[in-house]
Amino acid sequence: MTEKIGKYEIIRPIGKGATALVYLANDPDLNRQVAVKLIRFGQDSAAMSRRLRKIFQTEDAIGRRLQHPNIVKVYDAVVEQHQAYLVMEYVDGGALDQFCAINRLLPLHRTIGILFKCCLALDHAYRQGIIHRDIKPANILIDTNDNPKITDFGLGLNVQKNMGKDSTFVMGVGSPAYMSPEQVKNYPLNHKTDLYSLGVLLFQMLTGRLPFRANNPATLVYKIVNMDSPSVCALNPNLPPGLDPIIKKALEKDLYNRYRNGADFAKDLSAVRYQMLDENQTQQDFTHFEMLRKLEFFAEFEDIELWEVLRISVWREISEKVALIREGDNDRKFGVIIDGFVEVSSGGRVICRLGSSESVGEMAFLHPGDKLRHATVVTLESTLFLEINSAALELASDELQERFNKVLLAIVLGRLREANKVLAKMGQAAVQGSFSTSSLGLTPPLQLL
Repeated sequence: MTEKIGKYEIIRPIGKGATALVYLANDPDLNRQVAVKLIRFGQDSAAMSRRLRKIFQTEDAIGRRLQHPNIVKVYDAVVEQHQAYLVMEYVDGGALDQFCAINRLLPLHRTIGILFKCCLALDHAYRQGIIHRDIKPANILIDTNDNPKITDFGLGLNVQKNMGKDSTFVMGVGSPAYMSPEQVKNYPLNHKTDLYSLGVLLFQMLTGRLPFRANNPATLVYKIVNMDSPSVCALNPNLPPGLDPIIKKALEKDLYNRYRNGADFAKDLSAVRYQMLDENQTQQDFTHFEMLRKLEFFAEFEDIELWEVLRISVWREISEKVALIREGDNDRKFGVIIDGFVEVSSGGRVICRLGSSESVGEMAFLHPGDKLRHATVVTLESTLFLEINSAALELASDELQERFNKVLLAIVLGRLREANKVLAKMGQAAVQGSFSTSSLGLTPPLQLL
């Protein structure tokens, strides 16, 4: 016998949240698949049950009012004594959080397209007087055609009601990392809080990290309220420069300087499309990943770290006899030779020649204070060079920074040993001495009487 929720025939569970279970089900009347969100009211907490009922009723009321192709449709709602369920449009895909990890970022044109549609959906909600208040990757579903569907309006706020009588307002709603400054400060909210959260999501989908990170909630809140987010183009130098002012405006702490509405946000996103150089870089990313995986330099790097390397670096194809680094310059640029050869010199005299998997420029990067270049690096043939953005690396994960420091330090020490061997061949004969304690002039240990 097929298990049912009301008249809906359960096919399988498809999701689980803090307060609800979601099932894929069949609607026998219309012969279509639907998503059924089931909430069970606890017996031990009447207050929590009342709160869940209110959230459920809010989601039902708001969902029926919002009719937009990028907002999940609500078909039916039933409230019973011990449970309630909401019947919604089934989105055959998954949540957007699957594309927020550094190793699973979408190509730029897909990210912009998805966020563009989300902007228009939030603009529609705003025009209906609705604020979502919990925009985050898990609350945006994505179908097989890259159409986003915003869901979970259970924490939504109807700003057309009297705020003093609005019992749908729940203190502390939202997910901290995506909250606007006014939300974490518990100030009155308007639709711009959703646009801020969408800006955080855009930042994450472009870089694989959140704009503000912390080890505890208090520090996170402080950063959200007081600190500016880093530049996405510094974190990922392959991005069009036009994205930086868009994200800066979306993440403005001053409401007057933030986007006025989702339509304005969408308009700016559409304008950045012309700056896209490659609309399908996914295959290129995988090709580059495999090339790095084969290099000895990256042998100790985890896969997730290699994907992060791809986001903070630029691939350069450089012709023969081109200077990568010039003696006397002042910068911290460094990188790894993927294929080809370079010559390193100082004062017009050759120091060494380096090939595939060797790093160049690491001395200025590792030195704590001296950025001055003390050598020149010139290509001897057509060379493929992975240029690491030092500023982006300093904003990267602690694990990646530690990995680079460890590998580069090992390389520098190895080269120092080789240099010592060369110097030794040019030096005069060394003084020979024994290694006994007395010959080193050390005082014998005291004898206890």
